[in-house]
Amino acid sequence: MNSDLLHSAILKLPLGYSEGRYLGKRYGLTRTDFNGGRSIKVYAEALGDTDFISFNYYRTQAENLLKPCEMPKTLVIRFLMGFVVISDS
Repeated sequence: MNSDLLHSAILKLPLGYSEGRYLGKRYGLTRTDFNGGRSIKVYAEALGDTDFISFNYYRTQAENLLKPCEMPKTLVIRFLMGFVVISDS
């Protein structure tokens, strides 16, 4: 996936806690930005289920880095493309 599209998809996630849907499941998602937005942490957990998505995203001068936490990058990218926010705080 193009790094600009990936960055844009991540920025569409609301800061703080929000809820949304992915593949028919409701998720609670938390996005936290650090270092002026150059570092982003996202953790999403299916409500009432054991599924979760967790990753860090880093914007450096040389490149943008997606670092999933113990899961394949493709799973994180599919989640970002399919997650729909239904409420945010």
